[in-house]
Amino acid sequence: MGVVYLTHLECPRCGREHDAGVPQNLCDCGSPLLARYDLARVAGLVEPERFGLRPADLWRYRELLPVAEPRHVTTLGEGWTPMLRAPTYGARIGVDELLVKDEGLTPTGSFKARGAAVGVSRARELGIRRIAMPTNGNAGAAWATYAARAGMGATIAMPVDAPSICRRECVAAGADLRLVDGLISDAGRQVAALVAASAGTIFDAGTLREPYRLEGKKTMGYEIVEQLGWRVPDVIVYPTGGGVGLIGIHKALGELRELGWIEDRLPRLVAVQSSGCAPIVRAFAAGEDRARPWADAHTVAFGITVPAPLGDELILAALRATAGTAIAVDDAEILADLRDFAAREGLLLCPEGAACLTAARKLRAGGWIRAGERVVVLNTGAGVKYPETVDVSGVPVLPR
Repeated sequence: MGVVYLTHLECPRCGREHDAGVPQNLCDCGSPLLARYDLARVAGLVEPERFGLRPADLWRYRELLPVAEPRHVTTLGEGWTPMLRAPTYGARIGVDELLVKDEGLTPTGSFKARGAAVGVSRARELGIRRIAMPTNGNAGAAWATYAARAGMGATIAMPVDAPSICRRECVAAGADLRLVDGLISDAGRQVAALVAASAGTIFDAGTLREPYRLEGKKTMGYEIVEQLGWRVPDVIVYPTGGGVGLIGIHKALGELRELGWIEDRLPRLVAVQSSGCAPIVRAFAAGEDRARPWADAHTVAFGITVPAPLGDELILAALRATAGTAIAVDDAEILADLRDFAAREGLLLCPEGAACLTAARKLRAGGWIRAGERVVVLNTGAGVKYPETVDVSGVPVLPR
């Protein structure tokens, strides 16, 4: 038998505890639920240096993940992505130590594989046979892929304007793909109707509507700290749509602090959005605890086109708890920094990752990022999945 240190699920809004032994969606108050662990017991059994002796994937942190039985683990080798130094671009923008955590090297080409691996594994353990979810692209591709590996069914609703590669990935994985003429919020309504009509045979695995996607995403936080020798950076810059990655990193940092593996000081978290869809930035600037839906959302960074994130409270709380900030950047600057970084560092980022570079450049120019600070930028997907971000129309065609 496997051992799991998961004790219960907790509502961060009303404090109510929920049974982790059955499938759960939102709390009755409408808030996402958070997985809680017996951290005192984990701290007594495991020393952080022990993780370095384990396989280089996210399951190295198994005591801090919700899957009890090894036979339920559904994996394609996800996790332990490299943290690359970017000295040339860092020098250009005045950041002494700029590091890029490159999630483009995960299975399915994005950080979404982390959430899918843990979410699908836990769903499998709880006896769920079919999941459904709305997506901007990469999450749907990841969940369809991992569901296929687990022998589960998947229905994926995706905006028709999402990257075409993500549609093709879903079809290749045998998912029931449903294209929606609209945004991810419109796809969400389609999924909600489908789940309601399913008489309990389809489980809603949408962003933060189940608690275990977050557990996979939080391993980015564990890895950043371990890769830095169990020390925290000064700043972590994260592209924020639904915000699960940022919330997960903040959760991981809190767990590491409670375990006694890091000191009290936490990195300042930065939520990066596009000026064409910036509900979190607007709410943060206004000092509000909730974000109002963004009208006419549009950006080249399609993965952060989320006009009404369900986790708005948790995102804003994480920013304020770490003395962080939220910033919106323009599409033209995103594409320019994407090209500039690739030419200087040899790494083609996804547009969401490039948005973080633009944010770091602006925050350093304004003095929010200070000289000598260590800054980690998350590149959340493989740049090759977005070929249209690089304009080659001006390249001459040589005669035969």
